Amino acid sequence: MQDFEAQIRALAAQIELELEEGHLNFPVLMEISLRLKQLADDPNSSLDDITAIVRTEPVLSAKVVRMANSILLNPYGAYITDVNSAVKRIGLVALRCLTFAVAAEQLIQDHRSTLLRNLATDLWRHSVDTASWAYAFAHHLRTVNPDTAMLTGMMVDIGQFLLLARIPKYPALESNIERFFEFMDVWKNPISRSVLEVFELPDDIVDALDDETFSDNGWPPKTLQDIVRIAILATDVPNPFERKKPPVPKDGSYANFDQQQFIALLDAARIGKDTIANAILGG
Repeated sequence: MQDFEAQIRALAAQIELELEEGHLNFPVLMEISLRLKQLADDPNSSLDDITAIVRTEPVLSAKVVRMANSILLNPYGAYITDVNSAVKRIGLVALRCLTFAVAAEQLIQDHRSTLLRNLATDLWRHSVDTASWAYAFAHHLRTVNPDTAMLTGMMVDIGQFLLLARIPKYPALESNIERFFEFMDVWKNPISRSVLEVFELPDDIVDALDDETFSDNGWPPKTLQDIVRIAILATDVPNPFERKKPPVPKDGSYANFDQQQFIALLDAARIGKDTIANAILGG
């Protein structure tokens, strides 16, 4: 227990220092995502520059090509095999989502403990499921950009992912998993906010992930925040660090919310959700 207390204090102190200095230490793939963002903002960069970054990571390259050939992005069966064409087809927003997904997937391999590896796997699958539902809902309803919805969904657990990335350096934290869960709950939001600031994500994504600004816009989901909230309700994979999945609102708890309409939306969007999820999860 003394080791646990010492290590949890050390981790908290390290996080406080990084947040104060405004410089979080990211896994390699998240650094690649930041580099992609910088290239996208640089008027002197080209698609070839961006593709060269993607090619440095073979798993990311494979997933980019796979997504580009998914039925939602390739309804006419015009298959492509090169990364350059795949990046052009899926776009930079979806590319950044895939980069985060691959980074999170690689974090899983850093955990030698079966318990932590399982927690990391479940968290990753929850994020992918949320992102896939968000894309499918946006694609079906045509109220917000599907790529933006997917990226936002992928970011819902980003603070917890970065905390998990630190655990191999603090192995005693696993000795009291309940306290570790409490630690996660305290630090996930400050870290998430810092990530959003570092990656300079658009205001609509930041607002959509801000619990304090949530407003009820009725049914059907109209805003990016609406889409992401409904995606979290729809996910088939629970967040392992949440005590229970948020309940589906009862009629009247959201303005104009109708559970039958929600069920109908799930049915209409499920094929699209499965298509995107398979593109992200597949090798």
